[in-house]
Amino acid sequence: MMGEVGDFVLLLLLNALIVWIYVIWNGVKKRDKRSYVIKATVMFICPVIGPAFFLLSQLFLSVLFSQQVDLEDVIFSKERVKTYQRADEERESNMVSIKEAIAVSDKESLRSLMLNVVKGDIQKSLGAISEALNSEDTETAHYAASVLQEQLNDFRMRVHKLYHEVQKTGRSQMGKAEELLDYMNPILEQKVFSDTEQKSMVEIMDEVCETVYEQEKGRLTAAYYEMICMRLLEIGNFERCNLWCDRGMEYYPYELSSYTCMLKLYFTCNDGEKFFATLDRLKKSEIIIDSETLELIRTFS
Repeated sequence: MMGEVGDFVLLLLLNALIVWIYVIWNGVKKRDKRSYVIKATVMFICPVIGPAFFLLSQLFLSVLFSQQVDLEDVIFSKERVKTYQRADEERESNMVSIKEAIAVSDKESLRSLMLNVVKGDIQKSLGAISEALNSEDTETAHYAASVLQEQLNDFRMRVHKLYHEVQKTGRSQMGKAEELLDYMNPILEQKVFSDTEQKSMVEIMDEVCETVYEQEKGRLTAAYYEMICMRLLEIGNFERCNLWCDRGMEYYPYELSSYTCMLKLYFTCNDGEKFFATLDRLKKSEIIIDSETLELIRTFS
């Protein structure tokens, strides 16, 4: 009897020793404390069975999942990866573009397309909605005009409000300036305003960018330089566009957009010498080039 009790006590002591070694080992390895403390508790409460269970589990995982994954062909550089949002194939396979629907007087497809456009992000679809104004279907044209007028009126009111805030002085001024630029550009790049109003809106963007540049130019990212350059180029203000291109190149000489803005400006102005000088400079740089710019280089090389 005493021998059995002694064996049992010895077993408990041996189990406690194993648990203690397990805790110290995981503590040295700096593993998840909660995880190994729970396992140690189970092993302490269930002598032999607890340690055996976790030992066999680890062996099971090691044997079945020890195969190495071949990652040789996987590229993890975020600069070289583009992500795409999966399209709604069922809906888009049964739709034509607004231009095509107008050309063939497909009223059913056009109305269906207009309905789907309005259900989505309207502000990103104003260019498509404006195409429907040319439709011979009066119902579609009237609906497009109503939606477009409402959105543009809301745009004008918000621009006026934010522009007024930017003109004030204070800690929130630069934040309001960024908000205004981020809000205006997606609309203006769709070119849904008349030439006169488009020019006026771009001039507001230019003024706001100038305010940020004078007070806290570090807030102007390469994306802001690109957007103001493109909007100024579209309205034919080459002088201001060139100024912002130079500034963009000065502060972001390793950004592709700094080069593409200059290339588009020089191409539009028919300045071949500066165009090819910039193109050659880009080719010699280590900047990662997208497919559009690569095609441009191949065309003119």
